[in-house]
Amino acid sequence: MINTPPQVISGIEYSVCRPQDTPDMARLLAESFTQHDPPAVAVGLTPNEFEAFVELWSPAAGVDGLTVVARDVATGQLAGVLLTDDAAAPPPQGLEAVSDKFDPILDLLGQIDAEYRDVRTIEPGQTLHLFLLGVAEQFTRRMIGQHLVSACLANGAIKGYTSAVTEATNLVSQHIFGRLGFTKRAERSYGEYRLDGAPVFASISEHGGPMTMDRTIPA
Repeated sequence: MINTPPQVISGIEYSVCRPQDTPDMARLLAESFTQHDPPAVAVGLTPNEFEAFVELWSPAAGVDGLTVVARDVATGQLAGVLLTDDAAAPPPQGLEAVSDKFDPILDLLGQIDAEYRDVRTIEPGQTLHLFLLGVAEQFTRRMIGQHLVSACLANGAIKGYTSAVTEATNLVSQHIFGRLGFTKRAERSYGEYRLDGAPVFASISEHGGPMTMDRTIPA
């Protein structure tokens, strides 16, 4: 499998995820999302619950060559990760066993994903799904998120992918993707969303809402 070679930028190495990277990947994403991602915070997800969710994708992430990780060259510490899969791939087995706190998040994201796919045919090997983007607390404000997205797109290009799509759930990720040429295609409001009549995300209404964003990947 052809992958882009590792690239070092300001002391951080960006490389394709390997099986040995996946435990650190799951822990980093769990810590990042439960501390900073509005919907995860709103429903009270714990790091252990989120880590179990990420671990469903770990086996594939370690071998399919689509996920990109960032490590500090000096210490080897994982600084960031962009969990990525093929947009045409089915969900991993075991999703029904994750915490029911994920129900409103998956329902809301499912709405914008369905709207996006209603007018598009997504074939295997064509569209990258940039799923979860996280940066460790001590490595923020170093443009690592932006470099991860760029590295992921470059890696996808050499594998023949022609587009990329993401569900951006917070203002930071929406800003990063917007700066890198992603266009909003579908969105929902946290303040207006209801699950069984309950305003689950009323506490984070100031964050707007999640949006599906995409862009083409030049050959």
